[in-house]
Amino acid sequence: MKSEPETRMEKGVDMKFGIEDLKVQPNQTACWDGVRNYQARNFMKAMKVGQLAFFYHSNCKEPGVAGIVKIVKEAYADHTQFDPKNPHYDSSSSPENPRWFMVDVRFERMLKRYIPLAELKQIHQKHKTSGGPLQNLALFTRARLSVQPLTQEEFDFVVSLEDEDLS
Repeated sequence: MKSEPETRMEKGVDMKFGIEDLKVQPNQTACWDGVRNYQARNFMKAMKVGQLAFFYHSNCKEPGVAGIVKIVKEAYADHTQFDPKNPHYDSSSSPENPRWFMVDVRFERMLKRYIPLAELKQIHQKHKTSGGPLQNLALFTRARLSVQPLTQEEFDFVVSLEDEDLS
């Protein structure tokens, strides 16, 4: 799940939300709102309570995987689509027929080390030719999506990278 940790103003609203912001929320839990892509929305609608996801920092100096969150509430109507003052307002959506959904996530933990996009891309390129677990990683095959699926094998492999000492 991608989010932008650095300040970005949209229609006068600060859109910054990084993993550190999630950690200071009540119960370290927040709704994952503002997704406005049908495919990403559908991936969120398929999420189940208890599933784990990566919290990925995008559109920043060094994009990458910062930590792990847990889905604590399954998809429900995203309230921001109904608020004309919100940058994610959608005038063609209604409470009776919502178009956009969100899930609630809770902070689980930081990774032992930040795993940068550049490192993942290098591994992806290697796995494309050698048949490794990241050969079809959605981060590179569906790069524009803010919510992307992972296989358990992909998830486990990325988690295993946190123990690698790159120094």
